[in-house]
Amino acid sequence: MTSSERTRPSRRPAERDRHEHRAPSDCPVCGHHLAVTRLGCASCGSELAGVFSTCEFCALSDADNDLLRVFLASRGNLREVERHLGVSYPTARLRFDRLLEKLGLAEEPEDVPLTRDQVLSEVASGALSPEEAARLLAEL
Repeated sequence: MTSSERTRPSRRPAERDRHEHRAPSDCPVCGHHLAVTRLGCASCGSELAGVFSTCEFCALSDADNDLLRVFLASRGNLREVERHLGVSYPTARLRFDRLLEKLGLAEEPEDVPLTRDQVLSEVASGALSPEEAARLLAEL
């Protein structure tokens, strides 16, 4: 034991300041899917090693999780989703379709062009980047 270890008060893992972060789903180096290989208990410090299946919903953004919660709570009523998000029905539908794509549940996408107002609404809500919006507006 070093002198610094003796002078430091021991703290159980559950007492440590924890900063939970959303786990990335893709490798930041090569872009391939990451595998979960280690799980740990915050209470006792136990660890399990192996290859574990991942949760397809865990990689969703907070906005996507919110959309999914509202959709489920409204029993699939997109009008309720529309009201919750404060957007038009086509915009709510577009966001839900994008969510389905992220989950690998989308049907063949329909090429329904957005209107100028829908694109601007998407930018204002943060769902579209200004660069993507500029590209979409240029196509109109």
